[in-house]
Amino acid sequence: MIATVLFVATLAPAPHFDTEIVPVLTRAGCNAGACHGAAAGRGGFRLSLFGGDPAADHAAIVHELEGRRVNLAHPAESLAIAKPAGVLKHGGGRVLDDAGAKRLTAWVAAGAPRGEPRRLTHFAVAASRAVVERDGEQVTLRATARFDGGPEVDVTPWVVFTASDPTALAIGDDAVATVRRRGQHDVVARFLDRVEPVRVTLPLGNRPVDLAAEPKDNLIDEEVLATLELLRVPASPQADDATFLRRVRLDLTGTLPTPAEVDAFVRDAAADKRAALVDRLLKSNEFADYWTLRLSRMLGVRSLPNETEGVRIYTRWLHQSLRDNTPLDRWAHDLLTATGDSHAVGPANFARLAGDARGQAELVSRVFLGARMQCANCHNHPLDRWTQDDYHGLAAVFAKLERGRVVKAGSRGAVTNLRTGEPATPRIPGTRDLADAADPVGEFADWLTGRDNTQFAKAQVNRLWHAMFGRGLIEPVDDLRATNPATHPRLLDRLAADFVASGYDLKRTLRLIALSRAYGRSAVAAAGNEADDRYYARAYRRPLEAEVLADAIAAVTGVPDAYAGHPPGTRAITLYDPLTPASALDVLGRCSRGANCVETAQGGGLPAKLHLLNGDWLNAKVASKDGRLAKLTAQGKSDREVVTEFYLRGLARAPTEKELTAWLDRIAKAGPDGRRECLEDFVWGLLNGREFTTR
Repeated sequence: MIATVLFVATLAPAPHFDTEIVPVLTRAGCNAGACHGAAAGRGGFRLSLFGGDPAADHAAIVHELEGRRVNLAHPAESLAIAKPAGVLKHGGGRVLDDAGAKRLTAWVAAGAPRGEPRRLTHFAVAASRAVVERDGEQVTLRATARFDGGPEVDVTPWVVFTASDPTALAIGDDAVATVRRRGQHDVVARFLDRVEPVRVTLPLGNRPVDLAAEPKDNLIDEEVLATLELLRVPASPQADDATFLRRVRLDLTGTLPTPAEVDAFVRDAAADKRAALVDRLLKSNEFADYWTLRLSRMLGVRSLPNETEGVRIYTRWLHQSLRDNTPLDRWAHDLLTATGDSHAVGPANFARLAGDARGQAELVSRVFLGARMQCANCHNHPLDRWTQDDYHGLAAVFAKLERGRVVKAGSRGAVTNLRTGEPATPRIPGTRDLADAADPVGEFADWLTGRDNTQFAKAQVNRLWHAMFGRGLIEPVDDLRATNPATHPRLLDRLAADFVASGYDLKRTLRLIALSRAYGRSAVAAAGNEADDRYYARAYRRPLEAEVLADAIAAVTGVPDAYAGHPPGTRAITLYDPLTPASALDVLGRCSRGANCVETAQGGGLPAKLHLLNGDWLNAKVASKDGRLAKLTAQGKSDREVVTEFYLRGLARAPTEKELTAWLDRIAKAGPDGRRECLEDFVWGLLNGREFTTR
């Protein structure tokens, strides 16, 4: 078959290697990680991953093995063509189609040149229809590109289209996608060093849903309702006041409301009582306590060996920043540029805890850009725009920092760029080199927090959204990239713009979220939104974090925990150092600042459940002679009063008549001798129930 390919006339321009041959290799899978794009290559032949280094690829194909991979006299017999085309034995089988073989043959026939430098300046992908009506329908994908700002060219045949879920969207070789399941489905289009997404939607519901009458309290509701209408998903009603109070208190302060607070809030007839509540909580010391824990997790705060003073100073600074509502751009700038004695200057600990320049580059990219740049350490990021030069260049920004107790800029220090083997040039990722910068850290900090850097704002509001809803608009929250699009792209853009316009005001964004109707919805599913887990048609339950759960149990039972080195009554949410000894918190799933929990830290799974069900820790609190249950019975409180008190403290609501009747009947049947044991069973059951252990 290959031998019959017609050679291109010698007067025709030779295919350009970097922009026309590399895409052929990528589409055939030759430079994928599973083939010759692996770090060690395959069969003695190595290509850069997805064509990230075309100069090296050209040299490998044309010059290695004394040029045996190309046959200028008989182009179709070139090993680089005959093997992937299946003419000669090939470990990967036949991966090159006729069009690819024809282009490669024409290139070899022209002398296998690399060609003059040519840059891809624009790449876009679109679907013939964004919304389809039934499964089995097809949409045509089309990709266009411009080189050096020239005319738009159709490059669809040379683009690799990959569905985020191949079981939901099947893509044929002709760039036609067949929709197989309801929902929003993303396709990633790869061409040269660009990856772009396109979304195809098959509404989740069969019939249109009219949400025009649903109130829209702010921009969040406008975007969420628009998406729900598109997907034909109805919205659940608003949660009742008691549910809202418990939810927002846990999200903003990590604490439960008291029975008196529940009663006052439910009785309050003011139309703006929810706004007044949110404002009060955001100003409270409890908010600063709890969000210091959240920020400490995000930043990986922990004590260093034989040294706890740095954590104390660091978290005190974080706490004060929250009390003062320091704008997040200034807060980030201070963390990046702080120097001095880390036992006196809180933010100076940021550099110390990173460990080294590469560790700091990865921490900075994750926290401030929401990017997993570590993938670009060994090769260009396969799913994002970050290159090895970006990764090592960012590390080089911090290479001269001295990270002893006193953090300061040194005169020496370098990071090796693994691509070149040479010292890396300090660089703002994806933007520009800082080779001549007198203060690369300062210049990077200025760029990071500048208003033109939209990714900083998006990363921060996405985290705030995650904190309030239990999932981000982009998940995971440290993986913001074009190929991992938001569930609500316009909402993320608008939230980020509002955040910047407000002066990077953390509390304003939290208030905006908390007072949206999307946040205030009931967790009870309405007909048609039972399966929703990302479009905010209803509220989502999530496990309480270990520290929050421990404090909640202490508050309900009236038995505080004791933590080594801390005064009695210390709340778990103020234990910012994860190395503080606390076995109960460890079993409940306390974040150790490991890579898998710093962003989420939600619940301890099965070990925590078993600990609550069978462990002595909870049983001892319930049965304690100094606990709430013992005091209420000693005061002569009736069974009704005891049951109601614990419901109010644990669930922020009174028991329903059915619940109350069931418990009163059970306690009555136990008789006077079994009353105490039955009441202990009641409290134990309440504290192990799903309603208590979730938000």
